[in-house]
Amino acid sequence: MIVLGIETSCDETAASIIKGERGKIKILSHIIASQIKTHSLYGGVVPEVAARQHVLNIVPVIDVALRQAKIKPAKIDVISVTRGPGLITSLRVGTQAAKTLAYLWDKKLVGLNHMEGHIYANWYNNPQIKFPVLCLVVSGGHTELILMKKHNNYKLIGRTRDDAAGEAFDKVAKLLSLGYPGGPKVQAMAEKGNPTAFDFPRPMINYKNFDFSFSGLKTSVLYLLKKEFNNKKAPVADICASFQQAVTDVLISKTLAAAKTFRVKNVLLAGGVAANGPLREKLGEEIKNNLPGVGYYFPPLKLCTDNAAMIAIAGYFQAQKKNFTTWKKLEPDPNWELI
Repeated sequence: MIVLGIETSCDETAASIIKGERGKIKILSHIIASQIKTHSLYGGVVPEVAARQHVLNIVPVIDVALRQAKIKPAKIDVISVTRGPGLITSLRVGTQAAKTLAYLWDKKLVGLNHMEGHIYANWYNNPQIKFPVLCLVVSGGHTELILMKKHNNYKLIGRTRDDAAGEAFDKVAKLLSLGYPGGPKVQAMAEKGNPTAFDFPRPMINYKNFDFSFSGLKTSVLYLLKKEFNNKKAPVADICASFQQAVTDVLISKTLAAAKTFRVKNVLLAGGVAANGPLREKLGEEIKNNLPGVGYYFPPLKLCTDNAAMIAIAGYFQAQKKNFTTWKKLEPDPNWELI
C-alpha cells in the first residue's frame, strides 16, 4: 500500500510517501518546509503568518515528495492528512489540499489525529511491537500516558493538569532568553550544566495516580531568577540542566509505575520532546533495569518533531481497518482530542 501523508497542524509544511506491506514500513520520501527562522523573529508561532507560509509551500512540498519517491499519483492508494488538533488556519491548508487531491485523483482519504501520528512513528521499522503497549506522549501541547491494547485503540490513564512538558521547556527558555524553539535550546544548554546544581521540585512524583503537573516547576525557575539572581548573571547552563533533570525524573517515574500497573509488553515514547537525548537514554535504562521482559521503542529523531511520514504511517494502519472518510466530509478540528 502506498500512502501520501500531509501535515500542516502548526508551522511545518510536510509531505511524505511511504510503502506499507504486512506491517513493515518503508519511507520513500520525507519532505519538510520549516518556518522556524520566520517565527523566531516573533519568539513563537504567529498563526496568520504560519497559514500564509503553508499556502505558499503546500503544492511545492507535495510535488517534491512525489518526485523524490519516484511515484506517480496513479500509484498512490491512500491520502492521509492531519485533521487536528492544531492551528485552525494551518489545518485548513493541509485538509483542503488533501480533499482536492483525493477528488482529482479518486483516492481513499484518512483524516488523522496529529497525536496518533506521533504514536505511530514508533512503528517505523518496528513491526514486532506487541500489545498491550504504554505510550508516553510528550510534546508542546500534550503530556499523556496512553494504554493501547490493539491498533487504533486508546485509553487515557494519565495527563498533565496544567502545562505540558514541552510547553514548560519553551517557557523556561523564554525566561532565560534562549530564543525559539525553546526545547532544543534548553537541552543544548543543559549539556554544559550540572543537573544537581538546583533542587527543583518534582511535581506529583509521589502521587498515587499517573497525572502530571509542570506549571509549578516552571514557576520555581522564575522565583529562582527573581530572588537569587535579580540583576545578576544567572548560571543558565546549571538552571537548564537542573530543570531538565526534574522533568525527566517525573516523566520516567510515572511511566514506570504505569507500565508495572498495567503489565504492558512494550513502552513507547512519542511527541516532540521524544527527541530529548537525556529522556531517551534514561528512560531506556530504567525500563531495562526495572521492568524485566518489557521492551521499549523510540522513534528515530527525524520522526519525533512534526512531520508527514508519521501521518502516512498512522494512515496506513487506519487504512488496514478501512477507516476512510470522503472528501466532502473531511473538516479540520483544532480541538480534536485523541481520546
